[in-house]
Amino acid sequence: MSSITEVVVIGGGQAGLAAGYHLRRLGVEFVILDAQACAGGAWQHTWESLRLFSPAAYSSLPGRIMPAQQGETYPDARHVVSYLTDYERRYELPVVRPVRVTGVHRDGDFLRVETDSGTWRTRAVISATGTWGRPFVPAVPGDFARSQLHTVDYRSAEDFAGQRVVVVGGGNSGAQIAADLAYKTDLTWATARPPRYLPDDIDGRALFDAATARRRALDAGRADTGGVASLGDIVAVPPVREARDAGLLKARPMFSRLTPNGVAWADGTTAEADAIIWCTGFRPVLSHLAPLGLRGSRGRIPTTGTQSVGEPRLHLLGYGDWTGPASATLIGVGRPAREAARQIADCPGRPTP
Repeated sequence: MSSITEVVVIGGGQAGLAAGYHLRRLGVEFVILDAQACAGGAWQHTWESLRLFSPAAYSSLPGRIMPAQQGETYPDARHVVSYLTDYERRYELPVVRPVRVTGVHRDGDFLRVETDSGTWRTRAVISATGTWGRPFVPAVPGDFARSQLHTVDYRSAEDFAGQRVVVVGGGNSGAQIAADLAYKTDLTWATARPPRYLPDDIDGRALFDAATARRRALDAGRADTGGVASLGDIVAVPPVREARDAGLLKARPMFSRLTPNGVAWADGTTAEADAIIWCTGFRPVLSHLAPLGLRGSRGRIPTTGTQSVGEPRLHLLGYGDWTGPASATLIGVGRPAREAARQIADCPGRPTP
């Protein structure tokens, strides 16, 4: 199958839907190609106890406020999936799934998007594939003979009840999963530096403001404000706060090596474990863009705003602050999505497929 459209959006999660909303409003013809079988993006694969950092009204995509979840100040992942599913349906966004993009190629005046379901030729591509599909685990000497998982594999504390579990990582995922496990397991929480909790009254609203202020300062040539990192690493959502205040979240320094039965520190102390859960982050999913040869330092593609420097017909959306302040969040992705859509729509002399 071969198709032609003005814009191909790759990824049907929150960033792809936000892009679709703005493209629709601007009258641009587009299609969203999503590798998932169902609506909801990566949210449909997260652990059961995951909570947003902000109330529903401050976790919304453009045009549609997320309704509150009954009995919850901070909505859970299931509520987000329902919201994204409704959002896609409400705006009649043209999502085709499941379609896995294998490569984006230059093709004269067009970009050619190769997939496992055919080919699309388009004048612009918005890549919005996120990071969930590329979990990162650091290299640590030694070998552990038992179960090792990443954040993407974790579902609930019930799966580890009564076990000895090592959780690695001092960010939000590490803190939330450690808090989840603290009541049912013999928990060891290892972090590269002592946990830095944001003040208890700070949530995603303040984080978005901090990220935006940092980007504006950098764009204006002013001193780096530090953004979110200047405030701390962990948002103290209620489950984390409760476990911390109960004395159940006591972090140890990062261990130096793995052993067959656990982990060991440089001073010779050890901890046995039945499982290690690596909450050590992600890398952007960009392999489908490899044929364009755009990768720069740290595996990123250099951009001005969302637009690729080396291929102006390509926009990147939702991968982190380098593609828009807080653009990897629900509330933050709307603004860079609007900017990308406007740039595409306003492109002078653009060819008509």
